[in-house]
Amino acid sequence: MSHSLLPHNTFGLDVRCKSFVEYADTETLIRQVLPRLSATPWLHIGSGSNLLFLGDYDGTVLHSGIRGIEMLRREGENVWVKAGAGVVWDDFVEWAVNHACFGAENLSLIPGEVGASAVQNIGAYGTEVADLIEEVETVEVATGTVKVFSAEDCDYSYRHSIFKQPENRGKFIVTHVTYRLSTVFRPDLNYKATRRAVEERLPKDQPLTAADLRRIIIDVRREKLPEPGIVGSAGSFFMNPVVSEEKYAEIKQSHPDAPGYAVENGVKVPAGWLIETCGWKGRTVGHAGVWEKQALVLVNRGGATGKEIQHLSQLICEDVKAHFGIVIKPEVNFVEGGKII
Repeated sequence: MSHSLLPHNTFGLDVRCKSFVEYADTETLIRQVLPRLSATPWLHIGSGSNLLFLGDYDGTVLHSGIRGIEMLRREGENVWVKAGAGVVWDDFVEWAVNHACFGAENLSLIPGEVGASAVQNIGAYGTEVADLIEEVETVEVATGTVKVFSAEDCDYSYRHSIFKQPENRGKFIVTHVTYRLSTVFRPDLNYKATRRAVEERLPKDQPLTAADLRRIIIDVRREKLPEPGIVGSAGSFFMNPVVSEEKYAEIKQSHPDAPGYAVENGVKVPAGWLIETCGWKGRTVGHAGVWEKQALVLVNRGGATGKEIQHLSQLICEDVKAHFGIVIKPEVNFVEGGKII
């Protein structure tokens, strides 16, 4: 293994790959990179913030160097902005706020890059990036042709897109994402924690601006989550499960304080609350642990392997199922050998 992936995964795992290739534009991807992939396993990554390497990667790792942000057009209150897949997501949010393009403020400081935002359908504080995406530009790996997906084509739902379906994994590489934002700032304060944070941190007589909301979101995230580059983590490790109304009522009988949010097909229960209620918050197993300020986050305490973090996640899943009869699933993708498992 010749190339270290230590700078390319936020868990801070000292793993390696056979080769690492970064490309600067779509033409280079099509003409120079794709022809080299047929003879080896390959994996496309962003900042590695949603990956758990269980060991060295037996193949080629690709990374987009397509950067740049372009305001395409304005129509009424709508403004369309196109960003390269290699743009750091939070840099995009900062650019949008600074250029009076609104709607992404609640997604501030989410780790990762623009390309991953469209694949993972990132979300926080009541906002999902699917609400903002107009279209996703990709290259079809098998043919080297450019294929553009509308937001409807992407089949977005909670932490899901068409690109995450097993039959499509490795079929398309995202090169650009176009977002439809607004020239009018309408803060999304529907999420209770966001509304409370604004009330606590902003004087009552001071109008809320997009810059204020972005700053408050960043402050809240920094208070709850490990500092990137200092403590290895992938942010939220587990997805919030959706249970039936009957199951939620059952939970409320024994845990009257159980939080829940009505969604289309039931009630979304915070996985962090389930994990904390099972007593995992702040615990450590080997070199892996649960963050003491947010039970949804697993961390590398120093020298952890991917296997150790995987083992901890399995123990937590088993405990939540035993206590509540609820299955929680990782949001993070596990990578072993030459594939995502």
